[in-house]
Amino acid sequence: MEKMALRPIDNALPITPERLKKHVKVVSAPIQKQSEFGVNDENKAPLPPSSTIDYVSSEDLKPVPDPVSMIQGLIEGLDSKDWTEVCESLNNARRFALYHSSLLFPLLEKVMLVVVKAMKNPRSALCKTAIMASSDIFNAFGDQLLDSTDAFDNLLLQLLLKASQDKKFVCEEADRALNVIVKSMTPLPLLNKLKPYVSHANPRVRAKAAIYMSNFVSKMVKLRYTLALL
Repeated sequence: MEKMALRPIDNALPITPERLKKHVKVVSAPIQKQSEFGVNDENKAPLPPSSTIDYVSSEDLKPVPDPVSMIQGLIEGLDSKDWTEVCESLNNARRFALYHSSLLFPLLEKVMLVVVKAMKNPRSALCKTAIMASSDIFNAFGDQLLDSTDAFDNLLLQLLLKASQDKKFVCEEADRALNVIVKSMTPLPLLNKLKPYVSHANPRVRAKAAIYMSNFVSKMVKLRYTLALL
């Protein structure tokens, strides 16, 4: 009896392009959205630094050469997705606050909202630049900031949070900004602003708020004593 050779089952049918198409799956990789100001999400590793940011002290800032035309592009720069451009625009906002405050005043609410947003950013350079901008804004406008709606309250909360964190150079800058508030604003209205944070959920914020309330009380006592001597 003659034996018949068996072909493997895989070769039972010829492979055609049509059969190949049925087995090929195309998987598209999900596109990751880049967060605002060109940085990763706070829960992910930060992007490697692409450039160096110089921290310019208030004393070294110069007036804007053509302030009237430059003020038009300030908000656009602050709204940029490029974090280095935001840093540059924050420094320009500082220059306006120090030398051209009347031009900046109509935009102050918007500028403070951007400052708060930049403080929340995981890039330390952007966060510190925003805190430095807040100090110059406090020096320039003082009690006028108390008339703003939520912008100043949000700014105050962010400074208390940053002054309570472990990143030393950010913490020290936030403390400096809070001390500028003590020097540049009337104590009693500011005590009312600080009062809610003494019972904040974060114990570090409560501690910082208590410290600065104490500083304001000391300022009030010194002021009364000086007036009594006059």
